[in-house]
Amino acid sequence: MSLLVLDVVGLTPRLLPHMPNLRKMAEPGFTAQLDTVFPAVTCSVQSTFLTGLKPAEHGIVGNGWYFRELGEVFLWRQHNKLVQGDKFWDAVRRAQTGHRVANVCWWYAMGADTDLTVTPRPIYHADGKKSPDAYTYPPQLHDRLVGSLGEFPLFTYWGPTASIASSQWIIAAAQQIMTQDRPDTTLVYVPHLDYDLQRFGPDAPQAAAAARELDTALKPLLDFAAAGGHTVVALSEYGITNANRPVDVNRALRRAGLLNVYVQAGMEYLDPWTSRAFAVADHQVAHVYVADPADVPRVRDIVAGLSGVDVVLDRAGQAGLGIDHERAGELVAVAEPAAWFTYYYWLSDDRAPDFAKTVEIHRKPGYDPAELFFDPDDPMVKLKAASALARKKLGLRYSMQVVPLDPAPVRGSHGRLPDSAADGPVLLCSDPALAREKFHATEVKELLLAAAVAGNG
Repeated sequence: MSLLVLDVVGLTPRLLPHMPNLRKMAEPGFTAQLDTVFPAVTCSVQSTFLTGLKPAEHGIVGNGWYFRELGEVFLWRQHNKLVQGDKFWDAVRRAQTGHRVANVCWWYAMGADTDLTVTPRPIYHADGKKSPDAYTYPPQLHDRLVGSLGEFPLFTYWGPTASIASSQWIIAAAQQIMTQDRPDTTLVYVPHLDYDLQRFGPDAPQAAAAARELDTALKPLLDFAAAGGHTVVALSEYGITNANRPVDVNRALRRAGLLNVYVQAGMEYLDPWTSRAFAVADHQVAHVYVADPADVPRVRDIVAGLSGVDVVLDRAGQAGLGIDHERAGELVAVAEPAAWFTYYYWLSDDRAPDFAKTVEIHRKPGYDPAELFFDPDDPMVKLKAASALARKKLGLRYSMQVVPLDPAPVRGSHGRLPDSAADGPVLLCSDPALAREKFHATEVKELLLAAAVAGNG
């Protein structure tokens, strides 16, 4: 008997009524409230689940931050050494020698000391093309999965064409690994609810439809786990709430003369090296980096004065929320419930960098949920996408410039702590012996340890 851990991103008590298969899994066990950590974003919360630590201790203060030692903003890094603290797989091996752990698409997978690993990893060709693929460990796992499931569907994992196909691939890969490789614990990240809840909001009919679609996709894996007597834990990192007010924090800092850009080929790029202040936007949270401590009061007043900003945390305020790590900004802004932060720093769209209209999660100095949309103001956008796709299939260089520069279509966001438990994460488990009414994210590691050892004792 083994442990299956499903990270069903965006799952909340409000969505559970649309997911009968997931509820059925927990009928012999329990369903519990799950209190998350701040910021309630993927990389931070997953790192807390696996270390039992708050971001102030494990160092993952968001999905990205300003790497002061490099002078660059990086989001969505992949190496596990960025996560500080004792990891679940190390702890479970101390409790049970030889315990084998598989990681199927949880973040910071590369370089982790897991026995099996699958994580999205595009091929970046020398001529600038990008092709879908995944990294695996051991290496031979790659050809086995691709041979049976096809290439990892990268363009349905994120972007305007994000869909259930990526979650279906991940679920099938997890079931194959559990069947053939037989790890003792399998961690599986299932992203589907992230898409339409941000596109349309959690109250939209598309959100309920996405929950039903994902529940159907999960059924074969849940049935397999039930038939094999495996313990299942399903949990979520955050809930997505309605949001329709973008806040341009970097544009405010630029207008105040604090944020600098440099220009190449008529395009403006953020210049973090000479800026006195700039923000790394991450959903409803923005890390504001201030070069000179003397500027902190002025920057705090500017950011706090923006419509849509709830609170601006200095180091003392950050300590109260467990995010006071050296990687955090000198200030951390939290959006109001219906607001979220853009990364935009240009003041005229004709000066935006060319990557702004593409799905480019590594070059943008902040998170961009507009990447989930085709530009609604461009009547030729689908034709442009088809033309770029044709060039890709012919082996030619291409640029998929289809993302809007207007953030208005976005209808859901997350990052601040939930105002209601109904809009927060939830935890389901098939084992009644582990039951409690409520868990905190910092207690998940101990829960998983108990479930893993009990299932393999």
